[in-house]
Amino acid sequence: MQDGGCLCGKLRYRVTTQPLWVTACFCHFCQRATGAQGMVEPIFDIDAFEITEGTPTRYVHISGGSGKEVQVHFCATCGTKTHLTFERWPDRLGVYAGTFDDPGWFEFSPGNSKFIFLDSAARGTLVPSGFKVFREHAATPDGTPLDPEVFDEILHIR
Repeated sequence: MQDGGCLCGKLRYRVTTQPLWVTACFCHFCQRATGAQGMVEPIFDIDAFEITEGTPTRYVHISGGSGKEVQVHFCATCGTKTHLTFERWPDRLGVYAGTFDDPGWFEFSPGNSKFIFLDSAARGTLVPSGFKVFREHAATPDGTPLDPEVFDEILHIR
């Protein structure tokens, strides 16, 4: 089990399994949502996640890529975003990795991770070699998986 929460501590959560996979996303939504170059988002079965303290507020955003709802869950007191739920994948949930009490507890390796929306990445973004990379999303809007690129050297977005 791993716990996490918001900046002020009023919203707390727990996950009970390892992530199914980890996504590093550089789309404009993730850049704006984090105020950074992108977001590292471990993905879990929704049943492996529980709120242990507080009640999150929810903002509904329509994805520019899929046209489906993305629900951003956050603390109404301090504004920290803790997790995302998806109309497109109702049985999955993504966690803002930096909100875990130990943000480095899960594996982030070429075997379980992918980098998406590289065409939107900010200059200076680095992608380690060996990871699956997608110029945009990893699947079409109907869910058909796309083929990744894999680079033998570090990719430096310039």
